[in-house]
Amino acid sequence: MNTLIAIIGLGVLCLVFEILNLRKAIVPVTIIGLLAVLGLNISEFGSTESYYGNMIVVSKYSTAFSSLFIVLTIFLVALGHNFYENHQNKISDFIAIKVFLLSGAVAMVSFGNLAMFFLGIEVLSISLYVLAASDRLLLKSNEAGMKYFLMGSFASGILLFGICLVYGAMGSFDVTEISELSQSAELPVWFPIGIALLTVGMLFKIAAVPFHFWAPDVYEGSPALTTALMSTLAKVVAMATLYKLLSVMNADISETYKMVIVAIAMASMTVGNIMALKQTNVKRMLAFSGISHAGFMLMTLLSLANSASSLLYYTTAYALSGIAAFSVILYVCKNQHNEDITNFHGLGKTHPFLAAVLTASLLSMAGIPIFAGFFAKLVLFTQTIENGYLALVLVAVINSIISVGYYFKLILAMYTKESNEERSGKPILIYAVAFTAITLNIIIGLFPSLVLDLLG
Repeated sequence: MNTLIAIIGLGVLCLVFEILNLRKAIVPVTIIGLLAVLGLNISEFGSTESYYGNMIVVSKYSTAFSSLFIVLTIFLVALGHNFYENHQNKISDFIAIKVFLLSGAVAMVSFGNLAMFFLGIEVLSISLYVLAASDRLLLKSNEAGMKYFLMGSFASGILLFGICLVYGAMGSFDVTEISELSQSAELPVWFPIGIALLTVGMLFKIAAVPFHFWAPDVYEGSPALTTALMSTLAKVVAMATLYKLLSVMNADISETYKMVIVAIAMASMTVGNIMALKQTNVKRMLAFSGISHAGFMLMTLLSLANSASSLLYYTTAYALSGIAAFSVILYVCKNQHNEDITNFHGLGKTHPFLAAVLTASLLSMAGIPIFAGFFAKLVLFTQTIENGYLALVLVAVINSIISVGYYFKLILAMYTKESNEERSGKPILIYAVAFTAITLNIIIGLFPSLVLDLLG
């Protein structure tokens, strides 16, 4: 709870700095503030407490994922220093929205009441709608914001309907009471229907097939930094929340439900990877890549009792790879609204460090050792086989092989093509974020227990 209050206070402080005309201090102060919040959050690790009538519940799960969200937000705020250099008069708005978005993310994994869950998801969603359409002079950005808003509104409506049905079945929004009542022999038919609708709403948020249609257009049209946020932080938050939602409500996941999850996971991997193969726009390619990774993450829902650690590890590995990749994309494309693969020609010769970081992040996403992505998939596959879903793992392995095709298309463009553009300057923050993110990825790849043991 202290973490959530501190984050909201930091967001307000960003707006106060704007009033005091201290725009240059907003990014460094926000980063320092988020580091302090991270320390505060880590200090609560291991404790289990509830606040405000069980509206907010602090647990190992919420603390671990909140720490990941805070780290990702630090990276995104740091990248914003360069990204918004031509919009200094609006930087307080952009940074404050990201901080308030973080508060929604923390609420989504700390809820003890469905009302708080919905409040958190709406804070996060509305922030994303605004950021997607934030480049108001660009038609693609306006289109992205409108598409995301309309589709997101439908998803929110489905979520709200699901919450209403669960309440109608159980007579309570409190997840502890719902969990206890769900142990009864005869459950009202509204309860499983409500759970299904909640699942559908969250599947939209993680862009899983067949609820993925918005993702490629929104990722391509949004400003690159917003795409980075959607691809990493927003996706990880949604998946962590879906897992917790099903776990804390003690939903009896039937074999039919599991078979539906298996089918969606297979479809997400296959559709995402096949569609990514023919993309020439890097942001659009990573959008389809994200859809395939959503399929991998869904595998954790097949074993809610013991897969929290593997979900935390997979999401950490994926998000760090995504941050490292988008750091390079932000520098190469310089927010020129052109993220074509041709922009990366010759990057290996002109900027070998950035090319190496992007290569490493793509290899991690593909599941190549020594990067964390490999070990994340290994842990996930092992667990899924133990649960008796060998066919799903075979499909996942085949899709991992397919993904190498489009990841290497970008890698080869950097090292085998001649550069057609002169790039000057070495933005320190972009280099720092890229280096830190990929270094953390390698560290947790070499020492997976650093993450896996947190929720063990």
